[in-house]
Amino acid sequence: MPDTSPIAIVLAAGKGTRMNSDLPKVLHKAAGKTLLAWVLDALNDAGCHEQIVVVGYGGAEVRAHIGTRPGVQFAVQHKQLGTGDAVRAAAPLIEPILAKGSHSRPVVIVCGDSPLLRPSSIQRLLEAFQSTGAACLLGTAITEDPTGLGRIVRDTNNRFVCITEEKDATESERLIQEVNMSTYVFAADQLLKALKKIDTDNAAGEYYLTDCPKVLLDAGEPVDAVACLDPSESLSVNTPQQLQAVAKAFQAMLR
Repeated sequence: MPDTSPIAIVLAAGKGTRMNSDLPKVLHKAAGKTLLAWVLDALNDAGCHEQIVVVGYGGAEVRAHIGTRPGVQFAVQHKQLGTGDAVRAAAPLIEPILAKGSHSRPVVIVCGDSPLLRPSSIQRLLEAFQSTGAACLLGTAITEDPTGLGRIVRDTNNRFVCITEEKDATESERLIQEVNMSTYVFAADQLLKALKKIDTDNAAGEYYLTDCPKVLLDAGEPVDAVACLDPSESLSVNTPQQLQAVAKAFQAMLR
């Protein structure tokens, strides 16, 4: 019987230059734990017991921090060439899954600097993935203030079309309140297929993970988005001010 349990990829390779610190961004603390520890614990509580952590800047420190957590493997992103490139670094650890016959095994992809991600949200995303049979399912949120976030564009039948980043959005697209939360689940084989087809034809010259859903959609594969996350889960950390905002959010939750 093929293994159908989820495996997670955690993107934790960034330096976080705006943090004004030599410490790898994911090792900064909020509410007593590192950002990365919050994310790994949420994944574990959601049933994602196999985790691939993609490291880059300060990789040795990140490895030392994680220590001997059960189920954790590491992949290395040697150059900062975008989120798609980071997931590509994890591909060699995904390929053995296919050899075991688990072609549609769910692969959850999250960012290591989003400590407010909740186990219940991940579980809802996985349940929707299983029920829809999608090649890729995006976890999204509905927010009154979508400023700075990618918009989920749908057609007149409410079907997913693409993710449009704010800087590229039209005036009408900027009014969309459903936003990308950088939280995805792919069928393992479909993820590897999409990663081979993304390119760097963009202003940043990087491989974007956000291009993968569109690649699969254009290939005729089922792709959808489900608003199963809370807007607060979009709080990622790139600056000391954002770290303070996350700490305040944790305090509010505890209250």
